[in-house]
Amino acid sequence: MGPPSTLSRDISPPPSRKSSSALPTNEPKSNSHGPERSKATAETPTLAAIEAGEAEIRDHLAYFSEHLSESSRQTHSAIPRISIEEFQSIYKRNEHKHGHHFVVHQHDHPISGVHYDLRLQFSDSSTISFAVPYGLPGNPQSIRPNRMAIETRVHNLWNNLIESASHATGSLLIWDTGEYEVLPYRDQIKGRTTDDELSDGSSDSAEPELSESQKLFAGFQTRHLRLRLHGTKLPKNYTIGLRLPSANDRSGQPKRPKRKRRRIDPAKALSQRAVAQPTTDSEGEGDAATAGNDETGENDNEVDDAGVASEGEDEDAVIRSNNAYTGATNSIGSVHQRHWFLSLDRKNSGFRKARSGPEEGRWIDGWDPFFVLGRDEERSVVTGRNADEVMADEGVEKFVGRKMWRPIIE
Repeated sequence: MGPPSTLSRDISPPPSRKSSSALPTNEPKSNSHGPERSKATAETPTLAAIEAGEAEIRDHLAYFSEHLSESSRQTHSAIPRISIEEFQSIYKRNEHKHGHHFVVHQHDHPISGVHYDLRLQFSDSSTISFAVPYGLPGNPQSIRPNRMAIETRVHNLWNNLIESASHATGSLLIWDTGEYEVLPYRDQIKGRTTDDELSDGSSDSAEPELSESQKLFAGFQTRHLRLRLHGTKLPKNYTIGLRLPSANDRSGQPKRPKRKRRRIDPAKALSQRAVAQPTTDSEGEGDAATAGNDETGENDNEVDDAGVASEGEDEDAVIRSNNAYTGATNSIGSVHQRHWFLSLDRKNSGFRKARSGPEEGRWIDGWDPFFVLGRDEERSVVTGRNADEVMADEGVEKFVGRKMWRPIIE
């Protein structure tokens, strides 16, 4: 199946991004938005203050649910949406140490650009976080089925509820959310049952079944994970694999950068890389020449930039040393900016490879492919907003994001 009709326009090179100064065409249900939205009241702190840890509230779910409900847009029936009630229910039933909540955020950062953050709950208070520069893979026939996933800071669980925007951090919207399931990383060998397994196998001696968060914790230590994400936008049985190559493994947190990160002109940086890189005669080799890694075909600079989107220049030394934001606990041992490989698990997602016939060699019988198209196309699964609408609701005007991002459709 080819890419959707929305990709009929040229995307290479991508068009220049304009500043997000125009108001959206879809009006929110409430008229209480705009620049006044970001001003604090005597009773309620601003969203930006809460997200930055400058203000505390007792009930994050109630606060963010009200915020999201007021910001909700009407969308076409074909666009996947989750109701506020179900959004609340999923979070409530995971507010404990064995919870297995997940979120995929779309983040348009002013320096790092567009990327997607996968956050997985592992305790009653905290989530591990991976920055995925091009979003989750959704095409089983793709010649680029792999992604890079970079560990970032351990976040508070309540960060899974946030949609926000500011000039400093860009826009953040909930691309999908739900619960994860951890599958065995290695397929069990069929038909091999030992005599010991058949004899004296009483339930009294069996070990108690681990919770999903315990499985996540254990799999993270082995550097191999197989995750099934039960979301709203993601198709049924959507499954990915995560592995950390030994060459990328380390235990120590990185030191603070000596120089502050400065924004550069993306077009200038691209031209400089083009001069330094060798040309190839093969179209298939072109991506490999610029790839940050042969397995993902992603550029090193883009991958590194996505990994530091959650890293502020004035970050507290404690946050850097623990790799966890205030209120979160890094008991799982996450290390900032380790590069994992993420891939679509086609077999466990419901596909099988055709061995004969006109479809021979192709993956068939699964769900229709999807493509992550970026900030101008993707909408929140909760509010139905796009990035510009989130910006407008939070009173952020004339935001100029990083250019040159393009979706993976090949």
